[in-house]
Amino acid sequence: MNDPLTTPWGEYALTRFPEDPRDRLRAWDASDAYLLRHLAASGTPLDGAVVIVGDRWGALTTALAAHGPAQITDSFLAREATRANLARGGADASAVRLLTTQDPPPGRIDVLLIRVPKSLALLEDQLHRLAPAVHEGTVVVGAGMVKEIHTSTLKLFERVLGPTRTSLAEQKARLIFCTPDPGLDRGADPWPYRYRLPDGIGPLSGRTVTNHAGVFCADRLDIGTRLFLRHLPETQGPERVVDLGCGNGVVGLAAGLANPEAELLFVDESYQAVASAEATYRENASGTAEFRVGDGLSGVPEASADLVLNNPPFHSHQATTDATARRMFTGARRALRPGGELWVIGNRHLGYHVTLRRLFGNCELVASDAKFVILKAVRK
Repeated sequence: MNDPLTTPWGEYALTRFPEDPRDRLRAWDASDAYLLRHLAASGTPLDGAVVIVGDRWGALTTALAAHGPAQITDSFLAREATRANLARGGADASAVRLLTTQDPPPGRIDVLLIRVPKSLALLEDQLHRLAPAVHEGTVVVGAGMVKEIHTSTLKLFERVLGPTRTSLAEQKARLIFCTPDPGLDRGADPWPYRYRLPDGIGPLSGRTVTNHAGVFCADRLDIGTRLFLRHLPETQGPERVVDLGCGNGVVGLAAGLANPEAELLFVDESYQAVASAEATYRENASGTAEFRVGDGLSGVPEASADLVLNNPPFHSHQATTDATARRMFTGARRALRPGGELWVIGNRHLGYHVTLRRLFGNCELVASDAKFVILKAVRK
């Protein structure tokens, strides 16, 4: 546990989820603290409907729990961190509504607090979804580190909600103030977005992909996945195949189309990603498939999978970290049957082969190009 968050409402000891004593990354940053200071100093009334969007580890929700906010997040990990931090702070968790980006938004919003996400598309989608609940008197405040707030961010607030300005920076954090204009012609929400896959990629050629906002490579097939698709292992019969960190699900879909008898499991910690994977799969295949939002393979029975396919992320918001990849690899080893295989694609500079050899006792290079490597590890 790192430095506590000190706010006008008290001091809070916060952790990320899952809690890892080796993880020195804080569960809050200067923009969380700045936003909370502003709310107190400005006397913003918090007795109406308070909605908090994109609260990364529950810092804002925990500090404002007494006001019964609704939290909207795309992240399973953020949601579970919020639960843990509310309990640690002695808050009444039942007073807080924990919603996902796939849930219907609240019908009325009096105070809207937004942690600016890394994905401008996710921000666009959420502003469109929330705009009907915002009225002339709604207080809208965004927050982020200076490096996260761009001209395009401000233009998006202006286009969807109304006139927007920013604060002075404090500790490399900045606030966004937006005055809602209910009569604004904001146009239609462009999300989810659908696109056609290129030819020459095997069973996926010409298939249509559905991407909800915020999912990686929303409008095209990325070059790493393209390489992975060219080298996927062949499976036969009713093997249990897991697309771990599935994104829009094209890797798992390819495995399912190549082996219609396979039992597929699509897993991601993003609600948007799993919704994308399910929509993409349902449009293109009809085999046995399960779609799960969660922390990697936690909750998946031990020794139940024959093959795990994985393209692990190496960022946690703005921080570069291999913690997620390590958890994914460890979970895969537990979930695989003896002889089961984990196939991983990653940037070659990340050195995943070292971690895989330590966990599995083996690692084989399957294929590579100038940027990516595909690795195979077998549970002995």
